[in-house]
Amino acid sequence: MLSFKGYPAKDLCDPHLKSSRRTFLRVGGAGMLGMSLPSLLQLQGANASDSIGGGPGWGKAKSIIMVYLQGGPSHLDLWDPKENLADNFKSQFQPISTKIPGIKFTENLPRLSQLNDRFTTIRSMSYTPNGLFNHTAAIYQMMTGYTTDKVSPSGQLEPPSPKDFPNFGSNLIKMRPVEEPMLPFVMLPRPLQESNVVGKGGSAGFLGKAYDPYTLYPSGDDLDMGKMDRIKIDDLKLRPEVFSVRLQRRAKMRDLLNAQMPHINKAVNDFQLDTYYDQALSLIVSGRAREAFELSKEPDEIRDLYGRNTFGQSCLLARRLVEAGTRVVEVIWPKVANSDNHSWDHHSGLSKRMKDQSAPMLDAGLSGLIEDLDQRGMLEETLVLAVGEFGRSPQRGVSTSGNNNSDDGRDHWPYCYTAVMAGAGTRRGYVHGKSDKTASAPLEDPVHPSQLLATIYHSFGINPETIVYNHLNQPRELVKAQALTALLA
Repeated sequence: MLSFKGYPAKDLCDPHLKSSRRTFLRVGGAGMLGMSLPSLLQLQGANASDSIGGGPGWGKAKSIIMVYLQGGPSHLDLWDPKENLADNFKSQFQPISTKIPGIKFTENLPRLSQLNDRFTTIRSMSYTPNGLFNHTAAIYQMMTGYTTDKVSPSGQLEPPSPKDFPNFGSNLIKMRPVEEPMLPFVMLPRPLQESNVVGKGGSAGFLGKAYDPYTLYPSGDDLDMGKMDRIKIDDLKLRPEVFSVRLQRRAKMRDLLNAQMPHINKAVNDFQLDTYYDQALSLIVSGRAREAFELSKEPDEIRDLYGRNTFGQSCLLARRLVEAGTRVVEVIWPKVANSDNHSWDHHSGLSKRMKDQSAPMLDAGLSGLIEDLDQRGMLEETLVLAVGEFGRSPQRGVSTSGNNNSDDGRDHWPYCYTAVMAGAGTRRGYVHGKSDKTASAPLEDPVHPSQLLATIYHSFGINPETIVYNHLNQPRELVKAQALTALLA
């Protein structure tokens, strides 16, 4: 549940609240935005956290780009190769040197290997499954910091619910509202999805829909760039017959109506919507968000830097959104788990699919993002995190999650995997933790996914133990973990 200052906790689906939005916030041809954006902006400003904290990296982040590698990339075949192993353990890809002496990646990451002096590599991500061996439950944990009460043996979950814990991005925009007339939280190019469970862990849950991400999910395959260039952003546009002057005139008419009808005016003031109405109006009229989506304005060399595919151009779009004032962008790997063609879920055909499909997209898109942000000076205040829900089994051809795996495939493995962090006070050229000789378990400094989320909150100047209230008005910590300040400078 969410409490407005000075008012009792109130369900965001309260029919009286919805009626007020419909009655007072419809704005001509932009009615949908007129109804949703003011309430979204209002709720972001309510009950902002006044947390106490400090230490390395505290409050340095102003925005975050989460590059979510859904499906579980094989750490042994990317970031953490091992030598002198039996054939059914050893990566089929050659290790290569990186900018950090003694640290090797595989040949699949030639560009990132020459940029790892700009980011932190965490080689000791780890957790015990307890029902989290499959994608959906593990995704929910990574995105919210919590495990769900209802986990089937296979790890599948029920669909998203208003009772869910919020995605970390929803918490961030509630406690750190945007200061520009800009979309606060954007998720692209597709929803979190495993089998028929779509969006679990990707919503605002008990915070209410006002904190849900703005989503754009263009159709098409990973390499269908025509779809990315024609992103639909109709709800950020004025219809041709509704000019901005006309829209602003309607706002003045609203003010006049409020002045003449005290009881209506009181209803609006009770929900303090005037300010947020004006902010929503500013967002529509300014075109700031709309322009951020226009990838065609980028030079060809920049678009090529990121890679001319859906993942690469999504990373570029993330940079443009942050540049325009968006607080949180989540780039979801463009192929759902258990699918062919560019998915990280390499139960079979790993050697070819990793080399020809997944790894080149990752290497270009993530390196392009880090390099571009750094050159523009944006990495100082933009946190970048690249991580999946787990890694892959050290031994090929074995079943760890009930799935069938070929001799050229690896199964799910949450006991040890790799993540990358950059920017906003993150240490440059640092490798945290160490895996054992088969990359099966951490030898040093294990890192739980909830610690990554705690570190994100810390970077935004938010105490990870800040209390929020769920749908039953019960107090809950943002996350039950401490920030990993060893990653921060």
